[in-house]
Amino acid sequence: MSYADLEDTRDDGRAVGACERVWSGPIFTVDDEEVVLAEGHEPVRRQTVAHHDAVSVVALREGEDSAQDDGAAEILMVRQYRHPVRAMLWEVPAGLLDVPGEDPLVAAQRELAEETDHAAARWDVLADFYASPGFTTEGARSYLARDLRLLAPQERVEREAEEAEFVPTWFRFDDVLAAVMAGRLHNPSTVVGVLAAAQARAADWSGLRSTDAGWLRSPRSL
Repeated sequence: MSYADLEDTRDDGRAVGACERVWSGPIFTVDDEEVVLAEGHEPVRRQTVAHHDAVSVVALREGEDSAQDDGAAEILMVRQYRHPVRAMLWEVPAGLLDVPGEDPLVAAQRELAEETDHAAARWDVLADFYASPGFTTEGARSYLARDLRLLAPQERVEREAEEAEFVPTWFRFDDVLAAVMAGRLHNPSTVVGVLAAAQARAADWSGLRSTDAGWLRSPRSL
């Protein structure tokens, strides 16, 4: 096998028999399906959570823009209460693609502004991944945002619900990377984004993809 073989591909050839939507809500639905994995074999039952896709943002600054005395790279994060796991998690800015027709990059720019009061002039793609492909359609794209500026007060959006607790905070990037490796941070968009940014930074930002790069999103995502 070669590098050329290392690519996930769409497979729409599996027959689906009985399918029942057992629950539906504004963010996700739950389908109970019978899937034929191999011709001549009995179908198996699988439950699928059809969910909105998402975007996340690694907002990075360094050098003269850094608040560190040595100009070290910094990453912008927020801390959010996540009720399903009953935990306060440090996370990079992120959000769902739940605005009909909204371009993923525009959504990422919106989330960065809404959650941190910042805008960025330079954007690249860091990584694409599925949140948990064993049961949900949710896919995510992680962006790298640089050349940041703080929004003027009149440009900012008032945060509500859990987001009302947000205090946008800059951390040394190397400290966040160490926290990921030590198992102290758990949000998947944060872990994936930080590791991808560390790899890209070590390669002097070579190999970054453009914001219009292809993305293997599930055709069943909401």
